[in-house]
Amino acid sequence: MLSRAEPANAPGRAIAERLDALPLCRLRLALFCVLTLALFADIAEVALGNALGAVFQAPPRTMTQAELSLFLAAIFAGGTVGAPIFGLLGDRLGRRLALQMALALIAFGSLGAAASLHPVTLIGFRFLSGIGIGACPPLIAAYMADVMPPRWRGMLSCLCAGLAFLGAPAIIFLMRATSPTAWGLEGWRWALGSGAVLALVAAGLLSLLPESPRWLAAAGRLAEAEAALRHFGNGRSATPLASASGQPALTAPGSGDVERRLLLLCCLYALAPWATIGFPLMSGAVMVAKQFSIGDSVVAAGLIMFGPALGNLLVAPVIDRIGRKASLVCAAWAMAALGLAFAAATSFLPLVAIGVAFALASAIYASVLAVYAAEIIPTELRASRTSMAWGLGRFVSIFVPLVFFALIQEVGIWSMFGLISGALSFSALLIVVIGPQGRSRQAVA
Repeated sequence: MLSRAEPANAPGRAIAERLDALPLCRLRLALFCVLTLALFADIAEVALGNALGAVFQAPPRTMTQAELSLFLAAIFAGGTVGAPIFGLLGDRLGRRLALQMALALIAFGSLGAAASLHPVTLIGFRFLSGIGIGACPPLIAAYMADVMPPRWRGMLSCLCAGLAFLGAPAIIFLMRATSPTAWGLEGWRWALGSGAVLALVAAGLLSLLPESPRWLAAAGRLAEAEAALRHFGNGRSATPLASASGQPALTAPGSGDVERRLLLLCCLYALAPWATIGFPLMSGAVMVAKQFSIGDSVVAAGLIMFGPALGNLLVAPVIDRIGRKASLVCAAWAMAALGLAFAAATSFLPLVAIGVAFALASAIYASVLAVYAAEIIPTELRASRTSMAWGLGRFVSIFVPLVFFALIQEVGIWSMFGLISGALSFSALLIVVIGPQGRSRQAVA
């Protein structure tokens, strides 16, 4: 492992600097589009699982309470397993191949779930899908951090997330349009099959694109890194940014720093689901607890789903001009305040407006955290370490609805939002006190 004072190997560092000096080109835009499609398929699968939880509570597909709980938890349990495994593969085999494997597993699991005739097999295939679903976001963030120009990295990452979040309403509208049946198949089976097709298309398109030159150089595969770099430069050479600016060469953090950063990321990802997962999952239940009708609660939950897309698209133009730490702290404080406002509101329109604003801030927090995580971990460990932290977040997500349902029933909705605000406030404190600076508009190690 590199120490703070010990520079990376010169040839690998030169390739990374030349890659950063190249402009935003058609190949990078193609990578952006394919990675957005991959994340679109990933988010659509997660949203579909939440929608199917409601479908399987009603005849003719009634599940027992135990089966329904296992069904809802399966995708998060799969992510807990899949994220660290595929993260390690991303550091050992490459970002592209690991992501293709994860997408292929999503497709296999979705097709199996679409063909399932029994709850047990359905739950099993959803677990398999979850293994791939949990792996995709951190791998995509690592790939983006590797290959995108420093001055565009944050904006393109937020645009990728913003467009991908449209997968949630898109897949639910598709299921609604094909329900109860279309061409002899139930709507939920069409939705699962469509998600599988999207994942396969994304995996196939990735095979047409190059591996990350930065990762290849860090892995010592310098000839392949040079070949990949030529694709990004269309055969042109580039002046390294460090040489052009006169700044000293960027060095990787030492092993102790990496482990401390990993611990910070694990804490942040363990705290985040109480807000980023808990609020959208529980918003409908909170509306019902406030004596709104089931119909109004469903409408509110559906409108709130557009918040993540809006949040990422709105913040994308300015994200690279704001420090990562400042963005995370502001988003966390905004969510804490909006959560308490949602608990206090009693009218439908204010509740929806506050809910959309919360989802908007939540999406900004989640996207910036993914970029921040990828920026503060060095290339040779980026996929594995960020995926470990992400996987811990998936594990915590299993318990979020269980805890919140119990709190609402036993104590009331204020206890739920008190826990959300506490988790967010502690996250902001950790970021301020021990969080390293991000690499906004700067090269990554």
